[in-house]
This record gives sequence, structure tokens and C-alpha cells, in this order.
Amino acid sequence: MIDLKAKPFYLSDSDIEWVEKTIEGMTLKEKVGQLFAPLGFSNDSDVLKHLVDDIGIGGIMYRAGPAADVQETLRFLQENSKIPLLTGANLEAGGSGAAVGGTTFGKPMQIAATDNEEMGYRLGKISCVEGSAVGVNWSFAPIIDIDMNFRNPITNLRTFGSNPDTVIKMAKGYQKAADEYGMAVSIKHYPGDGVDERDQHLLTSVNSLSTNEWDKTFGRVYSELIEAGAKTVMVGHITQPAYSQKLRPGMKPQECMPATLAPELLNDLLRDKLGFNGMLVTDASQMLGFTTAMPREKAVPASIAAGCDMFLFNKSIEEDFEFMMNGVKNGTITPERLNEALTRILGLKASLKLNGKAKTDLVPPASELKKLSNDEHIQWAKECADQSVTLIKDTQNLLPLNPKTHKKLYLNLLDNDIDVNSELRQDLKRRFEAEGFDVTIRNRDIKFDRADMSSEKPSARAIEVMKEMSESISDFKEQFDVAVYFSNFETASNNTVIRIGWKGLHGMGNDSPWFTSEIPALFVSLANPYHLLDVPMIKTFINAYTNTPYVIDSVVEKLMGRSEFKGKSPVDAFCGREDTKF
Repeated sequence: MIDLKAKPFYLSDSDIEWVEKTIEGMTLKEKVGQLFAPLGFSNDSDVLKHLVDDIGIGGIMYRAGPAADVQETLRFLQENSKIPLLTGANLEAGGSGAAVGGTTFGKPMQIAATDNEEMGYRLGKISCVEGSAVGVNWSFAPIIDIDMNFRNPITNLRTFGSNPDTVIKMAKGYQKAADEYGMAVSIKHYPGDGVDERDQHLLTSVNSLSTNEWDKTFGRVYSELIEAGAKTVMVGHITQPAYSQKLRPGMKPQECMPATLAPELLNDLLRDKLGFNGMLVTDASQMLGFTTAMPREKAVPASIAAGCDMFLFNKSIEEDFEFMMNGVKNGTITPERLNEALTRILGLKASLKLNGKAKTDLVPPASELKKLSNDEHIQWAKECADQSVTLIKDTQNLLPLNPKTHKKLYLNLLDNDIDVNSELRQDLKRRFEAEGFDVTIRNRDIKFDRADMSSEKPSARAIEVMKEMSESISDFKEQFDVAVYFSNFETASNNTVIRIGWKGLHGMGNDSPWFTSEIPALFVSLANPYHLLDVPMIKTFINAYTNTPYVIDSVVEKLMGRSEFKGKSPVDAFCGREDTKF
């Protein structure tokens, strides 16, 4: 039974009446439409009208775009939808998840590195205030995964770390702010990512903990956030075999389904044992973790039949709608299960007071966009940067840097953009030059024309390449006093690993820190905190977690000794190895 007067809905009698009467007045087609929350990709009025008129969607999620455009698109959708929409955004790191120009406060792991509970609250406030300003009412955050496996390519920076207590502390702060500013949160990704080293975008990943281990970690985190009033849970395409087999004795390992298709994980564990009364939404349904579990025609309705209430994103929304309708007609989704899902969807909308607003008031006026990147939020981002940058080791006592003793600086930025004149490379060069260093940027573009190299008048780049290939150790030491690496490999879906890829010349690895026995080197990661796995030979290592101007400002201040390192690593940056510590 769904208690709409209880946590997390707390509906009044009149709100409950609205939910019940709305459901009673809906056609079967309208009921099925409410189950869908597609990914918005267009602001074309005909496309938007199709979604609200022909499909009758219950929600939508847009990636960050220009703030005014996002706001106007959501306004059009709300004003043309028969029932108010849930409007979602990935507000994981700040208002920038909803709109370009919003504040990037920091990736969750950066927030955790401050060890300051107030920063969890500030992350929530910035995300929800700025998200609300463009018309978002549903945050796909906070992420409450636990980063137990440093090889996992998708959790990583998106988590508050490997300690459940830290995850709980920071996520509760976020949720407190969300409640204050009328935003629904979606804690994710149940039953918990971060154990497997693989990405559910690419396969059905596995939370392989025993039931006892799960209860003490993910189970405790979910219990705490449910008790704190989380309104929705995003269900991952992740199996939890220990609990599936305990709750369904006799189930074979190959029969364990991702949670999005596992009624024992949704109903027996999440609802009955953990007491979650709110709304469940699938994670994105194009992920291979979902699409490879069973044929899509069966999987689409099976997700609702299993206990999910909303279906996130689509391959083809028209086809998925047909699959869902067929699932209702053939009994995969019973009338009772359909109405139960609708009750939670509409109950969520009523809990956000969407039912009591005029359509023209569901999205705020354009004047609210001034809340994006306001002075207070920027100041908070600077304070967070100062408190989070973490010195992992300096066993060579290189810091603080001094241009008097290490004047000639070799600068190498490792990221996917290899343009020597990229904005970030040039920004870093200017910063170090302003500190008094002579800076040489490592050119990572090693493509060259052999004919050019052997011509009578080779190009300047060919000359550079030839010189580097034959350069002596003494020549290198004459050119440079210190090497500074920055790395900017962020987590992103559909990656199998986040590792450093070196750009070598004829296999000689010139791009790599081959010279650490010749000149001192330091490494700053603006993203993945686990790069020591690949550069244990570098004796000075710093994790900064998020690539923003405020973080880079703070890094430079600390490198130069004008500010102390205050961050505490939320994970084992040494990757469980001894050789990385020296």
C-alpha cells in the first residue's frame, strides 16, 4: 500500500484527492504516457507538442544548454502539458548541470575532500537554486554510490568517496538543501555502483558484495537517505546476486537480473526491508546494462512490472510507448501495478506543489536567471577549492616551487585535447609565467610527415621532433629544472578505463616522466584521483578533483606556498599499493 500522507510525500487530503481524481479521469493511453521521462534533445515546438500531446509524457530531462533556451523550452512544455511535468537535470556538481553558465561548485569527490559537511549543503543549495531558476524540479543527485574499486571508470569523481560515513554526511547536506528549495532528489544508482570495475553503460555490472557487506555499506547509506526523506531513487542496471539469491531461493546466478528488472531487489529489499515509499525511476534505458538483459519489447514493460514507476530515456519513444501499451494489454503490467506507479508519480508532483500552480508559474520568469553564478555561489566555489585540494605526497620535498631554484619549467598537460595551443594549456602557461618561470609546453601532437623530416628544408615541427628523438640527457637537463604535469581525464560514460595514454616517439615514451631520476617532477590531477597507479615514480602528487578556474587558482597558490594544503583524500589515492607511496 502507498501512504501518500507519509514520508516522502506528506500530502494533504486535497492533494490526495487530486492524485486520485486525476488517475480516474485518465485514459489508458494517458496513463501509459505518464510513465515516460525521455531525454530532451530539441526545442522545436512541433517535437515538444508531440511529446506532450501524442505521448503525454510524465517528465523530461535536458542536458545543460544556454540558460535562457532551457528555461523557455521547459516553459513551453509545462504550458502545453495537460499534467505538470517532472523536469530533471544531472545536478551532480552544481547549477552547471542544468544550464551553461551555471556554477560548477565541484565534483562530489572534491566536496568530500573538504571533510566539511557544510560543503555538501552548499552543493545542494547551488544545484537546486540554479536548477530551479531555469525550471528544473527534479535533481538526478546526490550520487550515493561508494567508490570501492579504483578501477571503476564511471563512479570515481562522481562519488563522495569510499567511506560510507562521508557519503552519508555529504548526501544528507545536499538533500537538506533540496528540501529547503523545493527540489526532488533522486539518490542513485541503486543497488549501488562502485564495486565492479566495469560501467553499466556498457554491460550489466555487478554489485558483488555479500548481503552482510551490502547491509553495512550501501544498505546503510540508502537507509539513512530514505530516512532523511529522499523522494525518488534511480535504479541502476546493476545486479546484486547475493540478495537476489537470498530473496529468491533457487535462483541461478545467470538468472539474476539488473535491479531495473528485479522485483526482489525493488520490492522485497528496497521497499519492504528499507522502507522506501517514494517513486522509483529507471536509469537511462539505452544503457547496455538494460538493453542486453532481455529483448526490449519485453524489458520495457517488465521494468514497470518489476516495481519501477518511471521509465527514463528511450531508443525510440514511439516504439517504447507501443511496447509499454502492449505490456499493459497482455497483462505484464497489471491494472493495479499501473495505478500504483501513477499514484507515486502524481504523488511526487503533488509533493512538489506542482498541482497547485498555474501553468504559467511552473517555470520562473527570465529574471530568475540572475541567480546563476551569483557572487555568493562563486565565493563558495572558491572556498570549496581552497579546502579540497589535496597533497597526496611530496617525498622529495619539492614544495613550495621557487622560480629562483627551478626557473626552467617543463609543462605537460595530459588530456584528450592535444592541441598545443589549447585554452587550458595556454592558461596554465600564463599562470606559471606570471610566477616568474620560463615555461615550455610539451607538444603532445606527435604526428609528422616523414618526407618533411627528410627534405632539404624541414618544417619547424619536424625539426622539433627530430631534436627530441635524438636529445641527450645532458641537453634535456640543460633545458629544464623541473617538470610539472597536469592531468584532465574526467569520468565519462562508455569508457572502459580512465588511464593515462602516453604519446611516445617510436616507442621511446618521450611524453612520459622518463626523466624523474634526472630532474624533479610533480603531478596535479584535475580529475581522476588514481593516477599514481601509472606514475608512481613521481614523488610529488596532488589531487584537485575538478577542473575549474577556482580550483586551478587554489592549486597554484598552494604550489607557490602562499596557501596550505587542506584537503583530505576521500579515497585511497595510492590504489592499495606500496610502490606508489615512496
